[in-house]
Formats: sequence, C-alpha cells, structure tokens
Amino acid sequence: MTRPTFYRTAALLALAALPGLASADCGKVSVVSMNWQSAEVLAQIDRFILDQGFGCEVEIVPGDTMPTLTSMMEKGKPDVAPEAWVNAVRQPLDEAVKAGRLHYAARALKDGGIEGWWIPKYLADANPALKTIDDALNRPDLFPAPEDRKKGAVHNCPSGWNCQITTENAFKAWGAAGKGFVLLDTGSAAGLDGSLAKAYERKQGWLGYYWAPTSILGKYEMVKLDAGVPHDKAAFEACNSKADCLRPVKTDWASAEVFTVITDRFKKAGGPAVDYLNQRSWGNDTVNALLAWMSDNQASGEDGARHFLENHPDIWTTWVSPGVAAKVKAAL
Repeated sequence: MTRPTFYRTAALLALAALPGLASADCGKVSVVSMNWQSAEVLAQIDRFILDQGFGCEVEIVPGDTMPTLTSMMEKGKPDVAPEAWVNAVRQPLDEAVKAGRLHYAARALKDGGIEGWWIPKYLADANPALKTIDDALNRPDLFPAPEDRKKGAVHNCPSGWNCQITTENAFKAWGAAGKGFVLLDTGSAAGLDGSLAKAYERKQGWLGYYWAPTSILGKYEMVKLDAGVPHDKAAFEACNSKADCLRPVKTDWASAEVFTVITDRFKKAGGPAVDYLNQRSWGNDTVNALLAWMSDNQASGEDGARHFLENHPDIWTTWVSPGVAAKVKAAL
C-alpha cells in the first residue's frame, strides 16, 4: 500500500468510527444517467456522494426521459432518475406518485428548464430599453442578418427539434417579418452555437432561441428577453407547438419542471440517502458554469462531478450532514 493510499484509508476508517458520522448502508441502488450533459454530471455527483457518503452500492445505467420514466412507472426500476424533465409525461407520472409507486424528491433544477429568445449581455447593457421581444423586434438594426444587413435576423432552433417549430410560430405571432426580420436557419446545434460564439467574440448583435442550462450560457453571458405575455398553455399545446399552426399567438415558453424521481422501493430502503435526494438541488447558473468547464476541458460526467465536488463545497455540503460531508471530502 502506498503512503497516500494508507493515509486516505486511515482517514476514512477514522471518520467511520466517529459517533454520529457513520451512515446506514442503503444497499444497492440503480441511478440513471440521461443522455445529455447536465443529467450525466448530476448522475455522477449522486454516484459519488451515495457511494462515499452513504455506503450505497451504486450502479449507473443509461437512459432517456420517456423510456426511463415509463420503466420506473411500470417496472419499478431504475431506482433514481436524478434529472427528470417531467412536463412531457406529467399526467401518468402524477398518477404513479399518487398510487405510491414513485415519489418526487428535490427539484433537480431549482430554476427549472428555461426556453426563449436571448440577446448578449453586452448588448443589453448598451441598450437598457431592450427588455422584451417586442423591444428587440423594434430594432432590426441591432441584429443585422448575414446575407442582408438591412434586415434583422432571428436565429432559429436546430433543424428537426421541436423548438424549431415553436420558434417559427413565435416569429409569426410577433409579426417579425413585417418588422424587418428574417428567420435564420442555423441547421444544427453546432451551427446555432457557432453563430452565437462568433457574434459574442466580435461583440456583434445576436438574437435567437436558446435554452438553459447549457454549457454555452456558462461561457457567454446572455440575457433572456421577457415575452411580455404569460405562458398560454392551451394555445401553446394546441397550435404554437404544431407545424401546421395557422394562427400562432404571442405566448411565453413554459418553464420546464425538473425533478429527481425515485421508486417506492428505494424510498423505503435508502435510509438517510433519501434525505440527500430530497435536498439536492442546484441553480442554472451553477450548472451552466460547470458545463462550460466540461466543454472547455472535454471532460466526462465523472470528471465534471469531481471538479464540482472539489471546487464547490459551499453548495454540495448544504445537501448533506456534516458527517457525510466529511466522508465525501476524505474520498476526493
């Protein structure tokens, strides 16, 4: 045994022996890692804390929103979905919770998932009158289109994504074409990100659809424009989210509710680890910054989790008891 390994092992044994620091063993637990960056890193944070802090035997399993939540509702596994975007499956999920098969733990994203039209912060600072979508559309000169500088441009969501449809309908609802704007097809997520990064680095105007949390909003500070109207759920679902919507209306995007969902089996068997999942919640600014670090460093979810735990004890130690925090710190 090497000297560093000896001292780390000794420290962990000493911590486990202290009164009040040992946590009940929570047994085996399957934690799903969804196939996007923020969910991947959160699953790895949970893996490390559940393993090192609570003595859980953690298995990471791959997943996606609909198949994972359907499996949890019908089969009772996997045990934990750390970052479940529940809007699309809210009715059957609520029924499963009401029946006691599943349980909502913490709001994984305390701010929720956010969509809308954004502009760079430097542009917002230089033009304090730009508060709403209408305000921006009254200034096509600030957002010149690449192919026709006399017109303004609104950058669309990537092709094939549902947000491409909702952005097209928002463009129609706000009468953007009549105000001197064109809707710019960015083609892909890389194309959208590239257009934003290029504008930001040159301190040029940029207006378009984006969402949070994402790595690019951690790298480039953006301001979400106020829609100026509330979210019209009925109109959004019946028309604005449909490709054949003939009369889209002005409506804000819904804030997506993002919960941690756990099975009834784990709620009963997990002991103090369940208390952690009921507390573990973070803000979009924190997630954006972490995702930006991961992108810049080509880091995996496991790398991102360790970076977060090493650099932000001010955040994660509020999720656990001092004894658990000491065990996690000793394991880093």
